[in-house]
Amino acid sequence: MTNRPVAAITGASSGIGSAIATRLAADGYDLALCARRQQRLTELADTLSQQHGAAVLIQSVDLRDEAQILKWLSAISTRFHRLDVLINNAGLGYKESLTSGTTEKWRETLDVNVIALCICTREAIKLMRELGEDKGHIVHISSMSGHRVPGSGMYSASKFAVRALTEGLRQELRADSSAIRISSISPGFVETEFAEKYSGSAQQAKQVYGQFPVLQPQDIANAIGYVLSQPDYVQVHDILLRPTQQSS
Repeated sequence: MTNRPVAAITGASSGIGSAIATRLAADGYDLALCARRQQRLTELADTLSQQHGAAVLIQSVDLRDEAQILKWLSAISTRFHRLDVLINNAGLGYKESLTSGTTEKWRETLDVNVIALCICTREAIKLMRELGEDKGHIVHISSMSGHRVPGSGMYSASKFAVRALTEGLRQELRADSSAIRISSISPGFVETEFAEKYSGSAQQAKQVYGQFPVLQPQDIANAIGYVLSQPDYVQVHDILLRPTQQSS
């Protein structure tokens, strides 16, 4: 059991997730981190423990498998006996058209960006209510693609869903008179591994991130810090942030 607040972060092994974990460890949180790459999680946990004194639970989780998600949340309950924050950071996308894209990649996009996010949220709220006082904070890492369609219909559809789920959950929590808050962060171009996986090309990713100064993972972590630092009566619904020179 810990007296420090506990934050759970999905997709924490690199990029935005790793930056958020580092920021929250520095802010005094203990952490429960999941991703598919166990070695990267281990290295990150060691660093955060040494540099910030954070207690860190790590678990390799494929978010397409509900049983693995449930096992991770159960481990959080056992280890920390509390959960204050869930950051639904994990997400992916592919440059797959709606006229010729593969069903497999469409399904993976929706499974990770939408269904897994919903499962993690549902189970985190259960823990917050069982272990605490019906109080906590859920944060979705969404995208500017949830506010306009820049070209990839399925990826944008998944982020439009996150936008709807943010408001739908806000309404449900208010109807329940819950003190749990829900927020979303919607970035534009952020320099991570996303563009290479999305396009399937390291060269195309380099072109995307080299056309003008783009956001860095720490910029998103700073937005998270702002959201979580607000007093209980303030709920930041969505933050849209993009590079200054990004046109859309």
